[in-house]
Amino acid sequence: MSPRSRAAAAKAAYEADASVSFGNACEIEVASERGGAVVSFAPDPKGGPECLWFSLGIRRVRPGRGARGETLKLVLRNLGNVLGGSDAAALRPVFRSDGGDWERSEPGRALRLPDGRTDVAWTLAAPRRRLDFALCYPYGRGDERSLVAGAEGFYSADSIGVSQSARPLVRLASSYGEEKSQRPGLYLIARQHSGETPGSWVLDGLLMRLAELCRGPGGRPPVVWAAPLANIDGVEQGFYGKDNFPYDLNRAWGSPPMRHETLVIQRDMRRWAARCKPFAAIDFHAPGGCETDGMYAFCVSRREVPAALRRASAQLASRVGRALGGYASGKFRRTADYKSRWETPGFAAFAASALRVRAFTIETPYALCGSILMTRERYREAGARIAEALAAAMPGVCSRPVHPRS
Repeated sequence: MSPRSRAAAAKAAYEADASVSFGNACEIEVASERGGAVVSFAPDPKGGPECLWFSLGIRRVRPGRGARGETLKLVLRNLGNVLGGSDAAALRPVFRSDGGDWERSEPGRALRLPDGRTDVAWTLAAPRRRLDFALCYPYGRGDERSLVAGAEGFYSADSIGVSQSARPLVRLASSYGEEKSQRPGLYLIARQHSGETPGSWVLDGLLMRLAELCRGPGGRPPVVWAAPLANIDGVEQGFYGKDNFPYDLNRAWGSPPMRHETLVIQRDMRRWAARCKPFAAIDFHAPGGCETDGMYAFCVSRREVPAALRRASAQLASRVGRALGGYASGKFRRTADYKSRWETPGFAAFAASALRVRAFTIETPYALCGSILMTRERYREAGARIAEALAAAMPGVCSRPVHPRS
């Protein structure tokens, strides 16, 4: 921090840092301005080539007017360095003031700098004590536990191994199945890229809706196994997690696997496949930070996957896209033809090639699906729609007929 910045911070009514749950921010500066204060920051790449996720806390350290007209301006530095940082107005972070609930901000405002760079600013009402600010609604272990509790015994939670930093890797299961069982099975995963929280919220809604549909007499619930926080180290440490070295988790699915988490989940998937009739494996992600086109699916395209299985995966993805209705992009079914830093396969390619199961990835934007502003309730509704599409495609799993929305 420059001497001028230190002097400005000394006069400011606030302090800011990333010492929050899932915290991520660097190059933080706090300054006073007429009517309030300015907090500038940048997302921390945390050792990886890409940055996007941010989460920081701002605390009042001197008395002020608070709700009586004072403002707090948040400035994200160097939008062009953020993955997908193309449109300031498409960035709609979340904030909570003084321990209240999370809210969406208004659209970001581009600040053009003299040398051609672009910052993004949001102006909020100043908190009385504290304001938390993040790219999107956080989702962590507490939310995972709330999901299990809310499902009222439908899911059990088990540690199937540990992360590379020895954190428990938790898998939820609706049933452990049985050897050579013919019950249909789903294997679901989210947060291979740890900052992509929309994936966890969609999976949360999917799992809750499946519990509602499949609980009760007359049905034959599928064997659902799910890893909502696959990259738990990155989640806890506030990493964005895309292409992080030594290996992106979603590019570590080769044989042998290149991450310990991948090894653990691969072995768990093989156990699952032996204890059900595998129906589908789905991976939940989020795209570039400013994408607003809607949700879409990346379908498997690798040559080692039989053509019939590629078609079956694409057909199921299309069924999901129809059920998503207005949440879905007009071009829902896609292939991942963007240039990758890695040549090794991802989760869907492993599931399709090694386990011969329908597989694809679903991408959910951070803020907007077309004109729909995504809240936690909206993410969960999208997940519920996916659950209905999957249940309808697996006859007999529910106690009553399922009619997917569109």
